[in-house]
Amino acid sequence: MTEEREPERTADGRYVLVRGRRWRATDPALPEEVARRLRHHLMAARRAVGAALRAEDAAAERAARERVGIAKRALGERGEPPWWEQDTAARERRWAEGLRALDESG
Repeated sequence: MTEEREPERTADGRYVLVRGRRWRATDPALPEEVARRLRHHLMAARRAVGAALRAEDAAAERAARERVGIAKRALGERGEPPWWEQDTAARERRWAEGLRALDESG
């Protein structure tokens, strides 16, 4: 059994470090259930990207990559302004709209 480790974070907590590369961290204000659902959508969309690439289906690839982007923005890992510059209402709106869009897209 492998132990899951949290990635190293920058001192301000805004970024994670993976193999020497800095990536924006998930918004720590996300409720755990919301974060779990968004990660589920993100991984499903990433699998769909891979399937579309293997099938050489450009339209399916575009749609899957759009779903990846929606999930990443809802998690706070992409988009402007970054989560640490948003007030509580904007952060909650970001993840609620992202979940709604992902739930509707299937």
